[in-house]
Amino acid sequence: MLSDSDSAELLSFLKPDTRPDVKGYVTNYILGLSAHSDGCRYLRSKPGLLVSMVTLMSDPSIAIAKNCFHAFINLSADETLHQVLVTQNSELLTVLFRNLLDPHFQLSDQICTILSNLSRSETTCRSVFKVLEEQSMGLAKLLDIFCTDGFNKMASLHHLAPLLSNLTQLPEARHFLLDKDRCAIKRLLPYTLYEASTVRRRGVVGLLHNCCFDYSHHEWLLSDAVDILPFLLLPLAGPEELTDKENEGLPIDLQYLPEDKKRESDPDVRKMLLETLLLLTATKAGRRTLKNMSVYPILREFHDWEAEPRVTAVCEKVIHVLIGEEPEEGMENLMELKIPDDVEERLKEADRREEEVIRGGGD
Repeated sequence: MLSDSDSAELLSFLKPDTRPDVKGYVTNYILGLSAHSDGCRYLRSKPGLLVSMVTLMSDPSIAIAKNCFHAFINLSADETLHQVLVTQNSELLTVLFRNLLDPHFQLSDQICTILSNLSRSETTCRSVFKVLEEQSMGLAKLLDIFCTDGFNKMASLHHLAPLLSNLTQLPEARHFLLDKDRCAIKRLLPYTLYEASTVRRRGVVGLLHNCCFDYSHHEWLLSDAVDILPFLLLPLAGPEELTDKENEGLPIDLQYLPEDKKRESDPDVRKMLLETLLLLTATKAGRRTLKNMSVYPILREFHDWEAEPRVTAVCEKVIHVLIGEEPEEGMENLMELKIPDDVEERLKEADRREEEVIRGGGD
């Protein structure tokens, strides 16, 4: 690895007024270092190099700026570097959000990837959210950018979806989305059916899943004010013919689906959709709505179609709740129940055994 004198020499070339060909060579070299773990560890110990790379993100040469952005994509993929990137590079997040606001910035997709990476763990997610709010941007503007088709003609901005999903780790972000007067979450629902990008679908479904942990909002989410249920069920519904009675009980958007209706193609997204439905069954109001809306026939057909054991296992949990008896009085809210430690340990052990069976392809 490079000596301290080598590092100092590299740093001397990472200045805005350095010749473009030299900057290009050095930034490309650092990009190469960031592509493997030893190089990442080395750069972690050289904050001066990283600060200079942040500065050159604004270089007039798109090739030089691209080297810098791609290096930070590599570095931000390693969660052990997150604190270093956020705390020792105070300008990094500011530069990223400032450029994201520019509808003509060519490297906005790279920005989205870096921010998505940095917001995975809760600690650095808080740092990302703090700078987002301080930049006169806020979650409202981020949502506007995400929901504006063609906001940036040079970037798809699909990776804003996992960023938004990661931000909903935080109560503050969930509070914004679940505010009844603002009803911001409703703007995101159509993206569960967004055919052009699995990344968008996966991110939005992850966001909805996180928001459904706030069970006090279940009744509102399932009401006409938001109407979340069709957007969770439609990706799971197929072309199978249901009886007239079953169709009439379903939300209108799920009735008499065409013969060419296709299900969600990504098993991770299907699993998250089912886990979100399972969260909604944790409250009495949620269970009542899902039962009244004939969710069971959709899941029955889905269960017969699904080939992934890990997805089937979640589907079966939802079905068991829907066709099972209501919990006894005082136990209606499953998310408020205190499970005895020994029972909780047995449930965890059962889950571990189930995972082993799934991984081994056994019965």
